[in-house]
Amino acid sequence: MSQAKAKKQKGENKAKKSPKGKEPDEKDEVDLSMASIGHPEIFPLVLTTQTQAIFNCRVDEDVTEENCFKIIKKEDVIQDLKRRAKISDFYPIKNVILEYPGEELLVVLDANFQYGQNFYLVASEEAKENLLKPPETAEEKQEEIEEEVENTVEALEIQPYRPPVQKPWVSLGSEKEVEEESVKDTVTKIKYMISRVRRKFGAPITFTDSNASDVKDSYVECTSYQDKTFSIKMLEKDVGVQMVPKVKESSTQTKWTYPKNAATQYFPRELSDEEKEDYLSSEKLKEFLTSVHLRMEIALQQNEIMNPFFDDWKALAEDESSSGGKPDVYLQAYQSFTDLRYPKDRTISCVCWHPNIDGVIAVSARQRLSYEEHINLSDKSLLQQSTILFWSVSDPIQPQLLLECPEDIYCFQFSPSNPSIIAGGCINGQVILWDISEHEDKLQNTKTDADVNDVTAPPAMEDQQSSTEPPLVKHCAASPIEHAHKKPVTDIIWLLNYFEDNQTGADSENRAEMPMQFATCSPDCSILFWDIPDPKLSEQPLSKKETEMNMFYKPRGGPDTSKHLDLSWKPLIKINLCKSGITQEYGSTRIILRVLHCNFKSSERVSARERSRSLKGIKDISTDFFVGTEDGEIIYSDWKIEIENDLPIPVNQKHTQKYTVHTETINTLQRSPFFKDIVLSIGGRKFAIWKEEVTYGAILQSSCSSGRYTAGRWSLTRPGVFFIGRDDGNVDIWDLLKKTHEPLYFQNISKSKITFISPWIAPSKQHFLAVSDDLGVLHVLEICQALSDPLMNEHDSILDYFEREVKYLKYCEQEIQEYQDLQAKTEKKSIWKHKGRKQV
Repeated sequence: MSQAKAKKQKGENKAKKSPKGKEPDEKDEVDLSMASIGHPEIFPLVLTTQTQAIFNCRVDEDVTEENCFKIIKKEDVIQDLKRRAKISDFYPIKNVILEYPGEELLVVLDANFQYGQNFYLVASEEAKENLLKPPETAEEKQEEIEEEVENTVEALEIQPYRPPVQKPWVSLGSEKEVEEESVKDTVTKIKYMISRVRRKFGAPITFTDSNASDVKDSYVECTSYQDKTFSIKMLEKDVGVQMVPKVKESSTQTKWTYPKNAATQYFPRELSDEEKEDYLSSEKLKEFLTSVHLRMEIALQQNEIMNPFFDDWKALAEDESSSGGKPDVYLQAYQSFTDLRYPKDRTISCVCWHPNIDGVIAVSARQRLSYEEHINLSDKSLLQQSTILFWSVSDPIQPQLLLECPEDIYCFQFSPSNPSIIAGGCINGQVILWDISEHEDKLQNTKTDADVNDVTAPPAMEDQQSSTEPPLVKHCAASPIEHAHKKPVTDIIWLLNYFEDNQTGADSENRAEMPMQFATCSPDCSILFWDIPDPKLSEQPLSKKETEMNMFYKPRGGPDTSKHLDLSWKPLIKINLCKSGITQEYGSTRIILRVLHCNFKSSERVSARERSRSLKGIKDISTDFFVGTEDGEIIYSDWKIEIENDLPIPVNQKHTQKYTVHTETINTLQRSPFFKDIVLSIGGRKFAIWKEEVTYGAILQSSCSSGRYTAGRWSLTRPGVFFIGRDDGNVDIWDLLKKTHEPLYFQNISKSKITFISPWIAPSKQHFLAVSDDLGVLHVLEICQALSDPLMNEHDSILDYFEREVKYLKYCEQEIQEYQDLQAKTEKKSIWKHKGRKQV
């Protein structure tokens, strides 16, 4: 006992004399571990009698030479460091304790002062486990194995053999797994029954080649081929595999060296006058100048001829981009519009920029339903209010104007001659008119609230404009349901007619009156032509009977511009699209008309004589138009208008051409802004480009894409560029000058499908693209310069490309016709030969 106390006293005295027992400075932290002797996990400690009493590790009482281990909680040590700070015996290894991964620390009594102090700390979990549970030696393992063998032998000798007893099978759920893994034929098999008339059995058969499009109820053979665009998805199978890899934790610590500021001083080498003369007069210098003067002269001449600072790599990149490499094209996000009150849980159906007011865009929202669901619900009223929102690029927070709608609006358009008039088509087939002439000043002054308040408002709208809510404009005219479409109005097109008939029967230009006429189409297989006459004629005095019959429709709060239109507003002309020879009709979704050079006046209050005189001028007018159907067909027809009983009646003049290129509903049909006879159609997974009066087919059609095309528009500045939106939220950018088989570039805009695309050019020469998605968000993107600035001779190059494609179509059609004529002649010869043999 006295010997242990002496050792303890010796250790404390040694610790007091040792420099390690001093409080180290934080700035001069040193490594206290035993890494120098191969034990980096050992940290010697000096624990005074007070510290031993605090942590219950007193020598010869709590810890002895035989039981020298003591487990101390890490939290207790941290509390001791906080309480006693630098006085604590654990302060020299404070960082080691804080970085220790475990929750318990192992402190070991060093009775023999092996590491220089009376205690040491183990700073590794692996070392702690090895000290507390040392590995067994080979002899101990051998003894344990022998004991197990002896016990096994004894058990075998004692227990007699018992034959297995048959027991009933108990289900643990394995039969369910077997049933799930087994393959069952769940697909209903299709049964075909092929029959033939009895009298045709054994009849001779003659096979001939014929064009499938010329024979009624014929078919076209579609051979199977591997399409690289699509891939078959493999069925997944659940297989359980248990495998646990070995995990090993390792760490290292590098010593950071302190940076040091270093400097040096030098002076230039200077030659004396004598040394300069010696160098200049030396033969060695003369020989050097003589040997290099020719090369120096050539180098100077080359510097004069070519630029030595020319960047060849940069010029190489420019050449690649101009010769078909990937250009720097992009659509940069400029602004986004969304309102949680009005278009909530709705999709955007139509987007139109205001023709005259810069930066103002109108958006219509409808219920997020499929096309078939909209067709089925077209005759049902909606409880939720429908509106058309007017947004301004300068104020993306709140809409500037609201147009009230009786039903969801599927499409709408501004009048090109008077943009204050807006025509819209509802999902129930009605046609609606709005007049926003009283609110144009508000739309033009949307920069600040002060500008808006200064605008003089009409008396009926002062309360609305004074509040923060945008003004609500009610429709000024609506067509009766019985005279409207039976299904949703899918497209509206204004007729740019600048001519009308005068009293002499000749055509004269009509710029002053600016008539407003438009056409609408619907899947109910009809095209309606509507007329909005001049409001000035409504000021003429009417008789009492006419006044009673013309009950003017003017909703409260709306303008009085169309008060001459009453509830009996009917379409001027109705065209039914019927397939030739059968009763089936075409369900139109998009329409493109030629410019009508006339002005219909049947809606005005004129006499019968004047009306018949005005209708005589439209006898010889024919209208060529393209129609896209809900079945993916493109119809090209020519209609002639005849007059019977002072009423215009459309009569089919030429055979209607039908083309089946698309497999789904046509969602876009637009005429090129640069070529009036070029039309772009988009539907399903394809797009096609058509040329008017070319009846052979599309001059360009794309291959099937991986996603469905949902919207598209031509570029307003480049003839060969157009944008196509897809159902995965991407926008494909096509450039016919670069590539015709795939898009030049595509960019993701939204996580939902694209519903509408509309380009616009700002007065500052900025080019924007409005893209709407199915979530009700309107994205305004800025088009880069590479896509907006036309290339040199681009118009002529695209025109030549279209002409070459037309010539190729004509050549193919001629070859097919010649082949058919040859087959017909061969068949006639064989028939005559067969008849001649019978006569002989």
